[in-house]
Amino acid sequence: MYANINGTRIYFDVEGMGSVIDGPIMRQKPVCFVLHGGPGSDHTGYKPYLTPLSDYMQLVYIDNRGSGFSDEGPQSTYTLENNVADVEALREYLGLEKFVIMGRSYGGIVAQSYAVKYPERLSGLILLVTTPSYRFIERAKQVVAAKGTDEQKAVVAKMFSGALSSNEELMSYSQILDPLYIYTYKPPTEAEKVLIEEAMKRSKHCYQALNEAFREFGFIHTYDVMDQLHQISSPTLIIGGRHDWITSAEESIEIANGIPDNELHIFEKSSHDIMIDEYDLFLDTVSSFVKRKLLGGVYE
Repeated sequence: MYANINGTRIYFDVEGMGSVIDGPIMRQKPVCFVLHGGPGSDHTGYKPYLTPLSDYMQLVYIDNRGSGFSDEGPQSTYTLENNVADVEALREYLGLEKFVIMGRSYGGIVAQSYAVKYPERLSGLILLVTTPSYRFIERAKQVVAAKGTDEQKAVVAKMFSGALSSNEELMSYSQILDPLYIYTYKPPTEAEKVLIEEAMKRSKHCYQALNEAFREFGFIHTYDVMDQLHQISSPTLIIGGRHDWITSAEESIEIANGIPDNELHIFEKSSHDIMIDEYDLFLDTVSSFVKRKLLGGVYE
């Protein structure tokens, strides 16, 4: 489905019923916007990982402008400010008073930026392997310098300078970095390579969005909500990966130190791809938080 908002078309997909029968009443489930990473990724990588959560929330997957099924535009429009504005416009388009945001990686940056600007709109916030400020860049560079291969160092240097030239290059670079992203990484079998190739064909990434963020004077270099996190009033779940190379566990701890009502979990056997490294723990942790903090124990 598409929403014509802010001069573009934003694609969104809905999973799960909005209301369920509870004896003599219909109980409304919270609506949760799912914000993907990148910048420049899309929502397809979250399916079907998040499907079990649709038992408790109605999931609304969103593709940022330029990514996935959303409309393309000039690179200059692929900004954090516009991503936040698009979330607010989609909330209005769907007629929601309050909702939940789940943001992973760059999606968590958008989620935090939205939460400090519109705290009254959120009933809950779920932040996955993300960061509160631009300072993550130097930390990530230090990790790659210490642990990365020469090829990985070259890839990170190009990505962090906003110098990618195509989506194909972005996708190939992502595979080179998989051993850093996935703590439990094993070289894929031939059958797994086929599945990976199919997944890549289903997705539509946007290298220009990543370039816009990381280029010289790009918006990621001034992103910083550290001093505003106290404004977030909704219950917040924060999950970090102990071995995350790009948004380290320290980033999640910093977020937790700033948000008043939060639960912090550091997954000890995960890097950045926590849904791959510790999927069962991920589902249990998020489901428990939603049932306790957002549903008032209805599903206990």
